[in-house]
Amino acid sequence: MNKVPAVRIRDCNDAPVSAGASYVLYWMIANRRTRWNFALDRAIEIAREIGKPLVVLEALRCDYPWACDRFHRFVLDGMRNNKKALVDTGVFYYPYVEPEVGAGRGLLEALSSDACAIVTDEFPCFFLPRMVKTAARRVAVRMEAVDSNGLLPLRAADRVFERAYDFRRFLQRELLSHLDQTPRRAPLRTGLPEIRKLQRRILQRWPPADDRLLQPESSLDHLPIDHDVSVVPLSGGSRAGEKALREFLRNRLPHYAETRRTIEPSMTSGLSPYLHFGHISTHQILESLGAIEEWIPSRLAARASGKREGWWGMSSGAESFLDQLVTWRELGYNFCTWRDDYDSYSSLPAWAQTTLETHGHDERLHLYTMAQFEHAATHDGLWNAAQNQLRVEGRIHNYLRMLWGKKILHWTTHPEQALEIMIELDNKYAIDGRNPNSYSGIFWTLGRYDRPWGPEREIFGKVRYMSSANTRRKLDVKSYLARWSNLRGPQLLS
Repeated sequence: MNKVPAVRIRDCNDAPVSAGASYVLYWMIANRRTRWNFALDRAIEIAREIGKPLVVLEALRCDYPWACDRFHRFVLDGMRNNKKALVDTGVFYYPYVEPEVGAGRGLLEALSSDACAIVTDEFPCFFLPRMVKTAARRVAVRMEAVDSNGLLPLRAADRVFERAYDFRRFLQRELLSHLDQTPRRAPLRTGLPEIRKLQRRILQRWPPADDRLLQPESSLDHLPIDHDVSVVPLSGGSRAGEKALREFLRNRLPHYAETRRTIEPSMTSGLSPYLHFGHISTHQILESLGAIEEWIPSRLAARASGKREGWWGMSSGAESFLDQLVTWRELGYNFCTWRDDYDSYSSLPAWAQTTLETHGHDERLHLYTMAQFEHAATHDGLWNAAQNQLRVEGRIHNYLRMLWGKKILHWTTHPEQALEIMIELDNKYAIDGRNPNSYSGIFWTLGRYDRPWGPEREIFGKVRYMSSANTRRKLDVKSYLARWSNLRGPQLLS
């Protein structure tokens, strides 16, 4: 077994490994999968070194920001998959679903009291960095956070990249040296000693989730979360993620480059929810794609040109897909790793802030409140359709998501208000929201990763302009409008 690369391991505290304790604890918080997971590999690695059992804690709080049926169900689907995958492996799986606010407080510390070491997931966004930092101060044993986010380790770069072109060139120079460092496909053949039971007092105080709650038909009404944001018609978990990958590679990849912007039927990969919740790995996606393409790393271009296509040595569809999966996705992770203000207006490029402020008091012909935006009550049918899709399906078609953000800027009193509304709506409803990649999309509408554009316009200034009229000319939206235009308010939640 290859060791987890040191560049992917971060010490969270200065505490020692307690070799005389009972088990190694893997606190699964972002990489919610049992395969292709560097963090799980690292936990197994430590457990083998000291000859101890492994305990996997996957906990689900009820008071995380925007907690709702939609996100809870997606995570619970993954828990069901993980529980089944860990049966008969010798690993003790501990799924915990908090029944009320504060009920789970103290669980990690209680488990740590008999742990040799704790391994958790590195994730540079949402509330997770703060949670890990706080937990590391409260436990008396060594805690490590392991990066299993993408093909390029987060700390392989030591700066923020302002443009996709520059990051793409960096990737093309540096990625090859990391491609042979992959997480294990099947790490659960561990050969570790078993721990059959944890301390009774822990299990009694924090009962593991039972099988009934993990079933897709189980009710979540008893949990103190937002029940108005309903479950989407999409299953979560690694099995569903792997199925989505197979269907994409089989049916849509060959046409991805030329039809990615097609609205009905969508030609996108559909993998972003599974990537966000850690149900699937970019390493697994690359291996599956490479098998289809009969690809080997020696086909990589020798020169780092920074171009979108031609570097990987794959088909046009595969190259286009990898630019989204690797360049654009990991560009967002790069920003969130090195900027604590990734979700703040002040993080925009100086030129964007200047031009937006210059036009901050330009007259707006239409102004809408948060509630009007949320309930798709604008004058623009195409925008309303996109918002309706977000509320019902938890996603917006990729091209329309850009228009969705641009028009919120157009119809609010100030760019900072527009940003607040975009973040709230995306984080509340998007199944792949609360993620570095989703923040990239939101902030792109205000100038991040872009350049000044001309001619200078009212409200937008030098920020790239988009309109519904132009979008209708570029794309055939008739069937999309027929499906999503006529929903209002309570109909969306029925």
